Amino acid sequence: MRYTFDWSVLWRGQSGEWLLSGLLVTLELSALAWVLAVVLGVVSGALRTVRFKPLRALATFYVEFFRNVPLLVWMFFWYFALPPHLPERARNFLLAHALEFWAAVCALGVYSGARFSEVLRSGIQSIPKTQFEASVASGLTTVQAYRYVILPVALRLIIPPATNESLNLLKNSSVALTISVAELTFQTRQIETYTAKAIEALTAGTVIYLVLCVSLASVMSWVERRTAIPGLITGAGRRARRGSGG
Repeated sequence: MRYTFDWSVLWRGQSGEWLLSGLLVTLELSALAWVLAVVLGVVSGALRTVRFKPLRALATFYVEFFRNVPLLVWMFFWYFALPPHLPERARNFLLAHALEFWAAVCALGVYSGARFSEVLRSGIQSIPKTQFEASVASGLTTVQAYRYVILPVALRLIIPPATNESLNLLKNSSVALTISVAELTFQTRQIETYTAKAIEALTAGTVIYLVLCVSLASVMSWVERRTAIPGLITGAGRRARRGSGG
């Protein structure tokens, strides 16, 4: 059976609008989830390196729990299991304002935050302990030492492995189609359904994801060069990569 290619289906009719709409939703979903993941990752990653055992245990539980729960299950939990137990006013508000989108943001952000946490922990542990000791000796509290000394250095060291996790987050946003979020993969499947041109539709989605990921990697590579710490970034970056499993 001979297959006839027809690439015009990608811009004929509503296909172009669907692709653009899916791209915008993917970018919005990924950006919001990334912010949530970074906040959770920085907080839990820092707490995993403190001496106060209850805080360290709490952060460890968060990381181990969400790192070992499949994203798809977590996505279903936020969309199907949690809303019925919310206060009626909150539930009605979410139902009227794209519940599936915010469920995907929370699921993807919390899931990715656990992975970012491991990356940051590896970055902090790669910093010589003498930096923390010198900070405390100069009169800073532990919180101030982390805020002004440890975290600024660690965040610069972990850019390479954090880039890997950011790319994974962007690609994992496609799982949101399972709860009817009209992101890029959802829209390419819709084009496939309406045009019966699977190769063209899925190729378009693949190319768009490829462009997004390469662009993000290029930007992060530029940031890495701009923020590199001479004599420290190379070795610490390798250790952070090994710690993140990336």
